Amino acid sequence: MLFVQYPKCSTCRKAQKWLDEHNIEYESRHIIEDNPQADEIKEWYTQSDLPLKRFFNTSGMKYRELKLKDKLPDMSEEEQFVLLATDGMLVKRPIIVGDDFVLTGFKVKEWEEKLL
Repeated sequence: MLFVQYPKCSTCRKAQKWLDEHNIEYESRHIIEDNPQADEIKEWYTQSDLPLKRFFNTSGMKYRELKLKDKLPDMSEEEQFVLLATDGMLVKRPIIVGDDFVLTGFKVKEWEEKLL
């Protein structure tokens, strides 16, 4: 399982602690040092059944700075994948990627349903 996270993010630290407490094995990936590429994000999106907007860190400074709330509705999915790949701070975190699921953000109930 792949755990994409930003170590300074308190939610990511909580999620990692939760994984460790439940003895769930994962490969950790730093979202800034190894930002997901557009084709990866597209694959995760397809696998997830989530709206594409769930892959954006909508509460982040970068999202607000780029005024993406207003721009995203006019962008194609491909343009959004490319945009997400430009900066890890635009990507919602943490992301957990399993064989048959992808979760964005840390919602204990969702994680329990998929991982326990």
